[in-house]
Amino acid sequence: MSNILDLVKSEKLTYEQIVLSLAHAAESTLDVLHIPEKTAYYFEQNAIDNLFEGNAPYRPRYILPDYDKFIKQGSKFLQVDPPTDLDELLNALMILYRHVPSITSFPVYLGNLDKMIDPFIEGYSDEEVKKKLKLFLNYIDRTITDSFCHANLGPEDTRAGRLILEVEKELQNAVPNFTFKYDPNITSDEIAELALNTSLYCANPAMCNHVLNKDTYSTDYGIASCYNILPIGGGAYTLSRLVLPKMAELAKDIDHFFETILPECLQAMGDYMNERIRFLVEESGFFKSSFLVKEGLIHEDRFIGMYGLVGLADCVNILLKDTGKRYGHHKEADDLADKIMHVIAEFADNFPAKHSQISNGRFLLHAQVGMDYDKGITAGVRIPVGDEPDSMSDHLRHSARFHKLIPTGCSDIFPMESTAKNNPSAMLDIVKGAFSLGVKYISFYEKDGDLVRITGYLVKRSEMEKYKNNEVVLQNTTHLGAPNYDNNKLKDRKVRGI
Repeated sequence: MSNILDLVKSEKLTYEQIVLSLAHAAESTLDVLHIPEKTAYYFEQNAIDNLFEGNAPYRPRYILPDYDKFIKQGSKFLQVDPPTDLDELLNALMILYRHVPSITSFPVYLGNLDKMIDPFIEGYSDEEVKKKLKLFLNYIDRTITDSFCHANLGPEDTRAGRLILEVEKELQNAVPNFTFKYDPNITSDEIAELALNTSLYCANPAMCNHVLNKDTYSTDYGIASCYNILPIGGGAYTLSRLVLPKMAELAKDIDHFFETILPECLQAMGDYMNERIRFLVEESGFFKSSFLVKEGLIHEDRFIGMYGLVGLADCVNILLKDTGKRYGHHKEADDLADKIMHVIAEFADNFPAKHSQISNGRFLLHAQVGMDYDKGITAGVRIPVGDEPDSMSDHLRHSARFHKLIPTGCSDIFPMESTAKNNPSAMLDIVKGAFSLGVKYISFYEKDGDLVRITGYLVKRSEMEKYKNNEVVLQNTTHLGAPNYDNNKLKDRKVRGI
């Protein structure tokens, strides 16, 4: 109760942030999930983590509506007719976004915006379109006050895509998080270079390897939240994570880690995720009551469970601490990491996941980005900040080795020297080389820019400073980004030049 009173009295939170925090506190008073003693033990040790999903699942964690279907049919529930021009389209989308839930209570996926908008801009001048886009994107940034919100572009070169990139460069907004789906057989060098140049001004968009991700599901995919590869018309029921360094700390030695700690945690988290999915599908009212389901914008059989992991590097470094061999630098360390990943992947490939038809009844691995409370825990399968290889090509080869096992999202982040703005073709060469190696997702930002990519989401340095000075800030992800930026020493990321 004292924590709830602290929320009510807070002078650092907006009204909306207080309301959402109070709702989460209310949910935490419930006890509806059956959690065995062994699972509870590993939660207490922080070896597994439910990422603040709450005690009573009442909506999927991530939802990716079929926006193309919405544009064609409108919505009876929202009393929105199919749009016939650009103004009606943008207005219809703004209305729908307000009613798409997620773990954050905001939409985490806004659709393939360039493809959605492009058919509606014929007859408008570039300046007319850009004015409307600025209003639309500013509306999103000011009302979806959480950076775990994603919009997609590409892989085609469209007029709308180019105009969105131009506008985004001017606006410097933190929301939405943009990704450009890149395919060398489809994407022109011109729009790819425009996308990369834009990213050096506003850390947006990131680049997704469309060739490696497009066949993840039997349906089209979207990138949601940070960099999560999920089926359109569905999404993710839940995302829990294995906190690998905490597991390593529980192990007496490497043999104990593989024989006891790892298999027990794998089983515990799998059972826990199934219990969350069971309650959500079979007991909560979401799939029975949501207009998104009734109007065919989402389908229960297109949702998956995301089996997350974090801190692979730190886990390996702990297990090998007596040898001094480090992840990303020594063959023995990387081979140990590879062994750990294959054990996890084999478990996920064989463990039966409930209500997960689109993933063939299995959970899918995800390289989780980390949380604000993580200290000494490196996101996903990345190399720790400050310990990156001198060679960017070596770094990318290492990334590719571990990206290949992770179907629902993994990424690497590279701050760049400001001179990179002058050479977009060289930036594109980096992307082409990385993707040919097997890297699935990559993002860049200019080392001195205001916008910085924390783990997968964007936060402004200027907003983090306000928050540190006890000022109220609009976006609640600034609350996550500020401590994460300091705890994980993100200012020390190796800056790459061209």
